[in-house]
Formats: sequence, structure tokens, C-alpha cells
Amino acid sequence: MTVPLRAPANQVSRKAITLWLLEALFGFVLLVGGSILAATWIGGSGWSWVPGWLSDNIWLLPVVVGVVMAPLVVIEPFWRYAVHRWELSGDVVYARAGWISREWVFVPVSRIQTVDKAQGWFERLLGLATVEIRTASYAGSSSIKGLDYAIAARLSEDLARRAEELRDDAT
Repeated sequence: MTVPLRAPANQVSRKAITLWLLEALFGFVLLVGGSILAATWIGGSGWSWVPGWLSDNIWLLPVVVGVVMAPLVVIEPFWRYAVHRWELSGDVVYARAGWISREWVFVPVSRIQTVDKAQGWFERLLGLATVEIRTASYAGSSSIKGLDYAIAARLSEDLARRAEELRDDAT
């Protein structure tokens, strides 16, 4: 009998939607800006190996990039919010992340070596933080992004304390 994975109990902060939207917009601007630069460079340099129909319509490159990427910029933050969850239960941290592909991670507290709290620019602006959980194995490490700063601080302290207690019990 197969038991399906249940979703972890806690969602990330709703402000994570804004975080992921800002990150996606930043990437969108860079991508469209890069395609404008590429189109200007290709169109203005008169590359002889580029077919005429392409060099005549190279201005379509940023338009196509923008049209293709714009829906993803809007969809991704909401999709990620629906998927990203976390839970600390017993002696295991359980996290689910992803939006195109999904990742379920179970990290035994006894295997935790370090617990870090990190804030990027946008996270700091929104009062969010990321909890990074590291074990000796890369595959066993995890991060929980989009937590309210106070929750991230409490979670990281609880994890560090529990990991220390379990190490003391093992000796």
C-alpha cells in the first residue's frame, strides 16, 4: 500500500508572492533589455550571414521575448506560493518547493550541521528571510525561502537548539 506525501503544514508568508514577483520582474527587465541590445547590435552591424528577412525584422526579438515571458512573470509567484510549504515536526524538517518541478525534502534534525538565516535585497525590503539548513550531504541540505523574518529567526533558533540537544544525547 502506497501512502501519498501530504503537504507540509505551514505556508510561507503571503509577502513571498511580492518577493517572487519582484525577482521575476528584475529578470524580465534584464532579459528584454538584453534582447533589445542584441537586436540593435544585429540590426545595426549589417551581419552578412544573417538572412535578410531576419535582419529586417530583428526588432521583433524583444517583442517576442516580452510576449512569451510576461505571462510567466505573473503566473510564477502565485504558483510558487501555492507549492512552497514547510514544517518542523518531531525531529524532521519537511519542506516542499518548486514551481515547474517539485522538490520534497526531509532533513533529520540530528543531521543538521548549520542553520543560517539569509536576507537578499528584496527580502529585507519586504521583511522576509530564508532559512538555510545544511547537512554534511549536499542532497540533505535545504532552504525555506519566503518566511517572515520573525518566523525565520524563531525557526533557525529552534533548529539549532534541537540539533545541539540531539548531538549531546548521541554522545
